[in-house]
Amino acid sequence: MAEKKTKKIKAEETKHKVAPGKVNVYNLEGGVAGEASLPVMFHAELRPDIIRRAVTAIEANKRQPYAPKSTAGMRHSVQTWGKGRGVSRVQRLMGSSRAAQSPNNVGGRRAHPPKVEKDLGKKINRKEMLRAKLAALAATSKVDLVKARGHRFSEELTVPVVVKDEFEGIGSTKEAVAALTRIGVFEDIERAKDGTSVRAGKGKMRGRRYRTPKSLLVVLSKECSGGRSLKNLPGVDVVTPNALNASVLAPGGDVGRLMVLSESALAAIGAWNR
Repeated sequence: MAEKKTKKIKAEETKHKVAPGKVNVYNLEGGVAGEASLPVMFHAELRPDIIRRAVTAIEANKRQPYAPKSTAGMRHSVQTWGKGRGVSRVQRLMGSSRAAQSPNNVGGRRAHPPKVEKDLGKKINRKEMLRAKLAALAATSKVDLVKARGHRFSEELTVPVVVKDEFEGIGSTKEAVAALTRIGVFEDIERAKDGTSVRAGKGKMRGRRYRTPKSLLVVLSKECSGGRSLKNLPGVDVVTPNALNASVLAPGGDVGRLMVLSESALAAIGAWNR
């Protein structure tokens, strides 16, 4: 009985190691130059709950500690009038009746300001983080999920979009735009450009005036001229396989990002389980 169970488990393991399918490999002219098998990690189980939890933890751990200056709201020469004048016993500016410095006054200090020592991060298990990354990676190979996320691309394309390694040698943004147009994914960058808007709230005064939707995720095998040519396009993120995580693959926890990767990058992802 135990031997039968062992054989069944081995058969299931062999079954899951088979690549779930093949995708086309495109050249810079937009033509099909061959086929490539997707690595087994593109066959991982889709777990939106774990992905969202991992993205929340990643974004929380990126936050920078902040706090006001220790003397904020305290830079006044004040005194209290004491009892017997029929007014509240708050601190007032010297020689004036204007209240200052107390937490309940206009211009006063904050009662409980943020502390630099406060831990703003969130904990998550290492295996959960890995599973979220693989699940988000697998979602990039599902056409219906990519379309549901709002990405626009040519109907004939297979996802993820795999291109020849010549893509990494592109030397200018003009060449990159021409190549992406011929391949059939530049429409998504135009969507991100058209969706750029002025941010609501005070963030517009703090170095982040505009909000741009996420567009392509370009994965290249190494730092190269192709990455430098692409990174300034609206909504485009350029990373190496080692930098992939759930937040990059599923921004905001929404799965199905449109991914463009080179053949070498696909091979590097396939070597993760070795």
